[in-house]
Formats: sequence, C-alpha cells, structure tokens
Amino acid sequence: LLFVLGTVSCTLFLAVNGLYSASDDVIELTPTNFNKEVIQSESLWLVEFYAPWCGHCQRLTPEWKKAATALKGVVKVGAVDADKHQSLGGQYGVRGFPTIKIFGANKNKAEDYQGGRTSDAIVDAALSALRSLVKDRLSGRSGGYSSGKQSRESGGGDKKDVIELTDDSFDKNVLNSDDVWMVEFYAPWCGHCKNLEPEWAAAATEVKEQTKGKVKLAAVDATVNQMLAGRYGIRGFPTIKIFQKGEDPVDYDGGRTRSDIIARALDLFSDNAPPPELLEIISEDVLKSTCDAHQLCIISVLPHILDTGASGRNSYLDVMLKMAEKYKKKMWGWLWTEAGAQSDLESSLGIGGFGYPAMAAVNARKMKFALLKGSFSEQGINEFLRELSVGRGSTAPVGGGAFPKIHSVEPWDGKDGELPVEDDIDLSDVDLDDWDKDEL
Repeated sequence: LLFVLGTVSCTLFLAVNGLYSASDDVIELTPTNFNKEVIQSESLWLVEFYAPWCGHCQRLTPEWKKAATALKGVVKVGAVDADKHQSLGGQYGVRGFPTIKIFGANKNKAEDYQGGRTSDAIVDAALSALRSLVKDRLSGRSGGYSSGKQSRESGGGDKKDVIELTDDSFDKNVLNSDDVWMVEFYAPWCGHCKNLEPEWAAAATEVKEQTKGKVKLAAVDATVNQMLAGRYGIRGFPTIKIFQKGEDPVDYDGGRTRSDIIARALDLFSDNAPPPELLEIISEDVLKSTCDAHQLCIISVLPHILDTGASGRNSYLDVMLKMAEKYKKKMWGWLWTEAGAQSDLESSLGIGGFGYPAMAAVNARKMKFALLKGSFSEQGINEFLRELSVGRGSTAPVGGGAFPKIHSVEPWDGKDGELPVEDDIDLSDVDLDDWDKDEL
C-alpha cells in the first residue's frame, strides 16, 4: 500500500468526498474569491477553516450546513479548505481544525468563535454578532467598507502599528533585533506610497496580532532619512525590504494589498517560529487531541530510562525536536512515550520487533501507520519522513482499527531512573558457623 499524503491525497480525497458542494448554502471560499466575497463585503461572515481528513470537521459539517440554511439572506456562512489553501489558513493564524472566525464590521479584525459546535449555538452567535454590528452602525461607530475601501474613520488607515524609523533609530531597533522586520521606504509626494499606506497600516495591525509582535512592519521617510536611503540603495518608491538577524536584507517583490503583505509576513513568521511541541503520552487526551488535530502524528517509543539515563534520552528527544523543526510547515503532531509504558499502543503499531528506539507515523483518519525501518538518527528519520511526504513508503492498519486504551502515567521528571528498592534481608541472626561447610 502507498502512504499517500500532502496535496495529492487531499485532491483525490476532495474529488471523491468534499465536505461541501455547490448545492449547500455554505459558500466555498478560496484565495481567489476570499477578498471579493468576504473582505470587501458589507455582510457579516462566519467562516470555517477545515481539513477534509479532520474528524472534528466531518462531525461539524451537517451542523454548519444547517446553520448556513437558517441564516441564508441574513448572515453569510463560508468554508475554507485550509489543507488545500494553506496560505489562506496561515494568513488568519489557523493552527488546528476546525477554526471558526467571525468577520464583522472591521474585516481586518476577525474574531475567533469559541462557542458550541451545534447549529443552534452557531446561529445564536451569528445573531449576537449581527446585533452588535447593527447597534454600532446606529451609534455611528461604523467599521464597514464602502465600495471595498475601508473608511479612514474605521481605523483601517490608522498607522498606530506601523513603526516609524529614522537614521538615528534604525540600527538599534532593526539590526539588533531578533524579530523579523518589513520596512517600507517611502516619499511623502509619491502616489504609489499613498495607495500603499492604508494597506500597510491594516497589515501592520493584523501581523502584530497574528505573530505576537514577532514580525514588525515599519516605514522610513527616505526623503528625510537620506543616510538610510543611501545605505540600502533606494532608487524608487515605495521600496520594501525584509530584515532578519544575521542575514543580508532582501527586497519584497510581492503584491501590494494587505492580504499579500500579511501572507508574506506569516510565511516569514512560520520560517522563524519555534518547532511544534513535543509531548509525552501521559494520558489518552494527549494522544487523541494531537492525532485528531493533525494529518499525521509522529510517535516515538524511547528505551526505558534505566537503559539510557537522562543524557541518552535527551539525545533522542533532541533528534525528534530537530526533525519537528525541519518539517514544521507540515503541521504534524509529535509525541513520545517510554518503552513498556503504553504496551497496548506499541502492539497496535507493530513496535518492539525492531527494538528501541522506534518511530511510527500515524494517520488517525485512516487508522494506518508506517514504521521507521532505518536508524533513529537525523538522517534515518529524515529519509523516512521525506518518503512519507511524497507519498511513498509501506503502511499497515492500526491493530484493532482504533487506538487502544492509553494508560495515565506520571510525566518524566528529567532525571536518571532509579532501580526499584528491594527489601533488605537481615542476616544478623544467621550463624554461618552452624552451616555444613560441605554445602558452601
């Protein structure tokens, strides 16, 4: 069997069994139509970001369709296949599925929906958001759009999150920073710069929020700060450059809309983001939540602590962390357990026959897994994961067709293991002189 992953499998899966179709009242959204349908719309939107393989998304689908039908003509209800359109999911900080966002008056400040997953709860939240939007309009606090352009009063053109830089402040802010900087060099008289200004300002606010300030958008008036303009060879306006610590600046040559700018900023953020968390399987919830939320979960079974000590175990964990960093854009889950702690899980994944450490990549939707046959090293694991990511490698069904019972265990304390303490035998009352010497 081939372990088909990535965009190829998603395309095949959608062709056979898409979660939504044209006959539903749910509007399918893509990078092509999102800006026109949602961002430039006067309507309130509820948008679900989903992956076709995600079990929670499949369970939500009938409720989402029901809510869309009930809200037809009142509130727009859409859905984005964020597995297929990862750039759109990334633009809105989607890290798990399903993620639901409410796009209200200010389309650049989407709110996360945290309510229940029933059609009743979804409809209630939509009507509550709609009521707030209408009351804001009534009181004159409009954050809406006119002909697709955000009004200045709405805050869309507010430059509060664009950092103004000068010849004096540039080096200490940008060159000595661990953050990523996107810097616009502009001239006040330049028409293209004026057109970019509201897009840059709106993107700055969204990027600050989505990256927790790790990617910053800044602006330099190149007509005033001529030292900087000369240093970076600025010949036309606007010129946008990307600065990252330890690297030469590079030109940004992407689109000039806020969505283009945000998408590039989030790409830069993910390139510099920490790797996914590596979790120990200490309960059923850890395994289920990780494997249900990701297309693949990579499970390692490490030798018993008495066999490796803390330093040996940490070296194995370091290898996993390096691989999690290398493959972080795949959005896989990463787990580990100690040999023998979850013996039922080991059996269901065919682990043990090759000894420890061992590794399995599990597709929880299909309940299939592939086993690492090579060495548990950066090179061996990299070859294993690279094969999987291009759809090669043999797989087998998870034993029993489902995850077995997971035992709750104490998390590893980071220390070397201790041998179990045996009861002391008191020899004080034994007189060895009474023993027959021939028996010794």
